Amino acid sequence: MGKHTITEEIVLLEDNPIANKLIKKADLLPDSESQLDSIKKKERPIQDSSIPYRDLTNVASKKESIGQLIKKLNVETNIRYQITTEDTYCNVYSYDYCYFSKVYLPTVWWTRKALERILQGQEEKAVFKQTVDRIYSSALHDWFLEWGASFGWERMHTVDEIQNKVNANGGIGIICAKRKQKGLSGHIVPVVPETDTNKAYRENGVVVYPLQSQAGKLNYNYFSEIRKDWWNDELYSSYVLYYHE
Repeated sequence: MGKHTITEEIVLLEDNPIANKLIKKADLLPDSESQLDSIKKKERPIQDSSIPYRDLTNVASKKESIGQLIKKLNVETNIRYQITTEDTYCNVYSYDYCYFSKVYLPTVWWTRKALERILQGQEEKAVFKQTVDRIYSSALHDWFLEWGASFGWERMHTVDEIQNKVNANGGIGIICAKRKQKGLSGHIVPVVPETDTNKAYRENGVVVYPLQSQAGKLNYNYFSEIRKDWWNDELYSSYVLYYHE
């Protein structure tokens, strides 16, 4: 998703690895209309007690529960993630994946004025279309660089590195690419743990195409080789790799 960018588009491109203690999450409350079988309220968390959260007990429980989450979200068929005449929904799926994995990725972010007040130490509440607005994939690319470290995200430098971290620790991986042409869709995709039946693509033992799960023009619960190194497509000006425990 990202044909349309928020008015206060993030422009800072420098990698900022230092956490800012003043910044806080832009959280909206779950809504009963936000459901897997609905196109409504995609900016809010899904209110559905049957969706499993990532079990943080140990590595095995993390990876098993991620597999259960991917199966339940079922990006290939659930209405929430299907392409429409207006847009695609890679950011909505990535947000849901992170939300139920107990990791923060924004689906809305502070407006510029609200952000200025927060960084001055003022209290601010997330009010949709007032203090927060939707954030899409190209802007998320910049969000990771500026604010990722403040929410526990660690920058990775190769897809081999990020796949190995996800496999070893049951953590959350993200590839996010920014579109060259402002206002058109970027892309954001979770990198997920390998399973007995779903694998990353390797050459000489090195991951070339990690195992991913995505919404987009085509939706895949799992994929690797079929989309090659999509993040290097000439449509994109830049991409980032991030990991979260």
